[in-house]
Amino acid sequence: MVEHLLDISGIGRKRMALKWVSAAEGRLFAEYVSQFSDQTQALGPFNPAKYELPLAATERALDSPRLRWLMGMELQITERGNVFNKKMNEDEYRNLLQRAVEEEYEKSLISEVLKDGSQSVREIAFKTGLPVYSVSLRLGEMERRHEAEFQQYEGTVPMFRSMSEATA
Repeated sequence: MVEHLLDISGIGRKRMALKWVSAAEGRLFAEYVSQFSDQTQALGPFNPAKYELPLAATERALDSPRLRWLMGMELQITERGNVFNKKMNEDEYRNLLQRAVEEEYEKSLISEVLKDGSQSVREIAFKTGLPVYSVSLRLGEMERRHEAEFQQYEGTVPMFRSMSEATA
């Protein structure tokens, strides 16, 4: 999930590594660190300022209840089944998780952009790089969950704001 988030954010999965190593495997740990150091050196320096919005959206997406629930229910969904004893195969689960990650990341991008105040769908699309249609879909979901709301019209253009920023 984290690798996919890093890929869709533009940061890239190769800037992260997770390896399980026992305390008794010092040599293996040193090899992993050397490999990862070589890999990140080949990628070049990372400029966090350039990725400020994607980093914030990635962090917000990782904290979303939907993704946390899906990750926590993997065994239940794929091995034990639901209340009707229906199980989802691992490929279906991975596809479901991948779609959920993408949707949560898009909503997180929009939430981050809305921190700057009310904005139109086109403004949000421009700042996030998302298609206008995707922004409209995600804003609809966010309105139903009381995370964003229509604020007013500026001329004929509807403006939206974050509900969390409205109450802050």
